[in-house]
Amino acid sequence: MGTFHHDRGELHGITVVVDTTGPEVYVGRCDTLDEGAIVLLDADVHIAGVEGSSKEEYVRQVARFGHWKKHERIVIETGKIASVRRLGQVPLQ
Repeated sequence: MGTFHHDRGELHGITVVVDTTGPEVYVGRCDTLDEGAIVLLDADVHIAGVEGSSKEEYVRQVARFGHWKKHERIVIETGKIASVRRLGQVPLQ
């Protein structure tokens, strides 16, 4: 269950996976999500093909083992977002 800041949206405080229309996929704690952007805290970014794994392979690994925080704060414009889902909803296999 997330924190209760009703002005921040239902995903506030929840670790989410943000897939983009490009090769990047982000994982982090959702701070805000509105019509302009999503703001992630304590986040990581993976670029498909880097280190030999696809976006989905990376996301499944994170779902099983967690992610390493590499960025304090990341802002992703909504025009670049393909999907946003809770990390807890990612199948482990």
